[in-house]
Amino acid sequence: MENEQAVMALAALAQSTRMDAFRALTKHEPDGLAAGDLARLLEIPQNTLSAHLSVLTHAHLVSSQRQGRSIIYRANLEEMRKVVVYLLRDCCGGRPEVCEPVVESLQACCAPKRKGRIRA
Repeated sequence: MENEQAVMALAALAQSTRMDAFRALTKHEPDGLAAGDLARLLEIPQNTLSAHLSVLTHAHLVSSQRQGRSIIYRANLEEMRKVVVYLLRDCCGGRPEVCEPVVESLQACCAPKRKGRIRA
């Protein structure tokens, strides 16, 4: 990843409505959300949302696909992964214990859900 792409992605997220939209889309992966549903969820007008989604799309953080009369928006989690890795790649300076808390935090929130115990 180039520095310019990371800056563009971070700049796109540096606005509260765009951050809210991206986070909402991440919660609805892999199915995505129709533009109207996302606007209702965020309680903002569709034309306002459209402008914000345009910025996120330009930064490669969101993609869209037409399904019938709807446009489905999806978070580009691979691009976000690239941004995070770009930011953290050199963080530990050869000392992995420095980045360990970050890795542990991600593992805690992304761990597969366990099924309840089966009792005999």
